[in-house]
Amino acid sequence: MADPSGVLVVAEVSDDGNPAGVTAELMTLAVDLSSEGSRDISAVVIGDKVEEAAKYLGSLGADKVFAVEDASLARYRTEAFVAAVVAAAGATNPSVVLLSHSPLGQDLAPRLALALEGGLVSDCTGVEVGGDVQLLCTRPVYGGNVIAAVVSNRVPLIAAIRQHAFDAAAPGDARAEVVKLPVELPDTARYKTGEQVLEESEDMALEDASVVVTGGRGMGGKEGFEELARLAHLLGGAVGASRPPVDSGWINTTAQVGITCKIVAPEAYIAVGLSGSSQHLSGMSDSRKIIVINNDPDAYIFKVSDYGVVGDWRKVLPAFTDAVERLTKEGGAP
Repeated sequence: MADPSGVLVVAEVSDDGNPAGVTAELMTLAVDLSSEGSRDISAVVIGDKVEEAAKYLGSLGADKVFAVEDASLARYRTEAFVAAVVAAAGATNPSVVLLSHSPLGQDLAPRLALALEGGLVSDCTGVEVGGDVQLLCTRPVYGGNVIAAVVSNRVPLIAAIRQHAFDAAAPGDARAEVVKLPVELPDTARYKTGEQVLEESEDMALEDASVVVTGGRGMGGKEGFEELARLAHLLGGAVGASRPPVDSGWINTTAQVGITCKIVAPEAYIAVGLSGSSQHLSGMSDSRKIIVINNDPDAYIFKVSDYGVVGDWRKVLPAFTDAVERLTKEGGAP
C-alpha cells in the first residue's frame, strides 16, 4: 500500500440535513493543508439521507465525497460512525483525519485513533505543515494560559479542531465526485434508543451569534440576565453566561461559555459582571472585539478587553441599552 497521504474530513450534519457550520470550518483547514502539502481532500458524510449534503461538501473544496446512508444513522451512534469513517479511511489512506472538537467529535476522535492506530491531538486551534512535512498542531493547555505545539509520530493523525478556530469555507462552483460507500454497520439491536428532547427557543444559538452578551456572578440573579437579554435582542445576538450563574440556576446550562462547554468567536463579545477566569477566557478569547462592564478595576477580564467601563452594571448597562434602542429606532447602526 502507498504511503498515507491526503486529508479526510469527517462532516457533521445538522438537523435540517445540511452540513453543520463546523464542517465548513474544517474544509477551510483542509484546503490550506492541501495547498501546503499537495494533499487530495476527501470528505465523509454519514446519516439517513445525505446526498444533498454530500454535493454541498463538494462545493466547499472536496475532491471526493463519500456518502454513507442508512436509516439507522439518522441519529449518532458511536460504533456505526466509527465503522463508516474507518471504511472511508480505507478507501483514501489519509495522512490526516479532521473532525470538529464538538461533542460528536470528542466522542469519535479517540475511538478513530484506536481503530486506525493513529495519533490523536484534540482541541487544536491550528494545524500546519512543518519543515519535515510533519503536521504541527497547536492547542491551548493549562486553561488556555499556554499554547502548546504538538507533533504526532503516528499516521494517520486524528485532529479534533476547536470550533471557530478557522473561518468557514464559502461554497464555490467546484463539484466533487460523490461515492456511495457501502459499510457493514454494527447490529442495531445492541442499542436502545432513548428519548430525544428538543429544546425550542427563539434565541439564536451561541455558536452562530455575531454578538454575545454574557453575564457573570456579578449579575446577582435572573433579573440581571433579563436585562442582558434585552440588549442581546436589540443587537440580534445571544445571551451567554459564566459558570457561577449556571450553577446558581439563573440561566440554562446551554448558555455557558468556557473551554469545557460552548466556545464562541463573535464579532463582539460583551462581558458584564464577570471576573474572567481562565476557563471562561478560553471559551471566548477568539472574539473580534471584547467589551467589558465591571465595577472592579482590577478584574482580569479587563486585561483582554478592547473597551472597558468600570462601574455598576445596574447603571451602565441600562443606559447603554437605551442608547442602542434609540439608535435602532432612528435607523442608525448600533
